Amino acid sequence: MKLSVIIPVFNERGTITELLRRVCAVPLDKEVIVVDDASNDGTRDELCKMGLRATGDRIASPGPDGATSNEIRLLVHSHNQGKGAAVRDGIAAATGAITLIQDADLEYDPGDYFTLLQPILDGKADVVYGSRFTGSPRRVLFFWHAVGNHLLTTLSNMCTNLNLTDMETCYKAFRSEVLQGVPLRSSRFGIEPELTAKFAGLRLRIYEVPISYAGRSYLEGKKIGWRDGFAALWTILKFALIDDLGSNPGHRTLQRMATLHRYNRWLWTKVQPYVGTRVLEVGSGIGSMTRFLASRERVVATDISPEYVATLRGAFENHGNVSVCQFDMGADHLPAEVGAGFDTVLCLNVLEHVADDVAALQRLRTVLTPEGCLVLIVPAMRSLYGEIDRAIGHHRRYERAELERTLEAAGFTVERLEAFNMIGMLGWYLNACILRRRAVPRFQARIHDRLVPLLRLEDHVRCPFGLSLLAVARPANSSGNA
Repeated sequence: MKLSVIIPVFNERGTITELLRRVCAVPLDKEVIVVDDASNDGTRDELCKMGLRATGDRIASPGPDGATSNEIRLLVHSHNQGKGAAVRDGIAAATGAITLIQDADLEYDPGDYFTLLQPILDGKADVVYGSRFTGSPRRVLFFWHAVGNHLLTTLSNMCTNLNLTDMETCYKAFRSEVLQGVPLRSSRFGIEPELTAKFAGLRLRIYEVPISYAGRSYLEGKKIGWRDGFAALWTILKFALIDDLGSNPGHRTLQRMATLHRYNRWLWTKVQPYVGTRVLEVGSGIGSMTRFLASRERVVATDISPEYVATLRGAFENHGNVSVCQFDMGADHLPAEVGAGFDTVLCLNVLEHVADDVAALQRLRTVLTPEGCLVLIVPAMRSLYGEIDRAIGHHRRYERAELERTLEAAGFTVERLEAFNMIGMLGWYLNACILRRRAVPRFQARIHDRLVPLLRLEDHVRCPFGLSLLAVARPANSSGNA
């Protein structure tokens, strides 16, 4: 698995050559992206001696074991922009499956790469932080720096609900795909708390491992100061208040839904009576409903997104009864990993994304036993179709009679069909149709989560309309429908 190492550099003439030697000595296939942030102390001269002279220049060399390779690339800033800007450019240029950030000042030891990468290679983590405060050898230096670090880490943890010990560490390794489409704004040392806020907002699996640390004094070239501490403080507070996870409305919507614990549990109570012991879940996302299924005899969780599939595999790797595979419901075939013999197909808020919904339902019918059950939730009421629907890829919203006809055309007999979530209709219409937003604001979603006790009142009445439709259907040729 190729590793991309990003090295932001500013005035590190005395260390850059030795640092690159140490990085290249690690026996891993890697590209090393050096981003020179307009150094003026001769750093560029040192890079020129290695054959790196201009933006885009690169040199290749074998690894120390002869079986691995190194490729060093140079990117150059025409004027000093800061560490964050260098990291942003490095991430944009990275082509490896895993990206790691490395300072150029010899404070961090590339010998720790294997420790950093192992949780990702094991499929347990999306992000790994190297902590300077969890037991490995470290140089003893400034007390007040340590106090400031702990205060910033604590405040960051309060805002992100993480329990990191060293948010400000340089050593952060992550699967490169996790930041695709996610904007990074910080140009200087605020990049550390911003990355942490973005990782937390994306609900990624974060591990922390001990690393060694040979910090340096200001006489030795240390650059960070008290102004950077205040900048980090501002960054923490800013991203605690601003939802800034990029332009993918579907991903943002899924992440927000995953945090609505009351609503998700209420949704589970509505479908639970119809869920059997051998379940195919279509469109599992990041596992908001899968966690309720984990005690079933056999569960196959699927999603169209490779990123979500990787997240699901990591989340349920210790559940021998849960398998995960990639599945496009709109494709003209079922993956071999899905198999057959399910007594339940659970398909929540997926069918509306498929152009040919009848054909998709027909394929799902083939994996059900004759007495099996399809449990389906779709968005309701064509009059509510708006900008959010378009942004997250909805082909349609369903009327009750339309959904029943669709299921019958696919070979199902409908046993139950009901509308629910009347409260949510107002918020959806306001945001999607009037304000033409591309996603429901986070604070409104949280308010809706708080209103679940009112939603539970719907369980005792038959709603004439609602934001969604719940359908329970069985294959038309089952003996129960004869």
